[in-house]
Amino acid sequence: MTGFEIKKTTKKGWGVFAIRNFKKNELVTAAPVVVMSAAEMKLLDDTRLHDYIFHWGEEGGCCMALGNVPIFNHAAPSNCEYFQDNEGEQIEIYTVKNIKKGEELTINYNGDANNNDRVWFETA
Repeated sequence: MTGFEIKKTTKKGWGVFAIRNFKKNELVTAAPVVVMSAAEMKLLDDTRLHDYIFHWGEEGGCCMALGNVPIFNHAAPSNCEYFQDNEGEQIEIYTVKNIKKGEELTINYNGDANNNDRVWFETA
């Protein structure tokens, strides 16, 4: 996928930024995932990787997305939303509004772009 770059932010570490304009409902990126069981997720909960995994499947498991997906920062509301393709074992990120060149591309870690529930960390 093209159209974005990865760079450091002043408050949130790494981030994903548009290097061109994106239209609403446009695919930004897709990445394969490594699916893990609920028992493996429990082991990850005590590591830094906990902040980079996604809940996956019906049985309390998780996945680690490969590629650039884990670098997207949280925002509520966000300008992108992620979708899990269980059969294809990948995560896809789509825009939920038009995004201008230079804007940070964000996802809502609670799943829905407009979900205002608290997350497990202090937001910037």
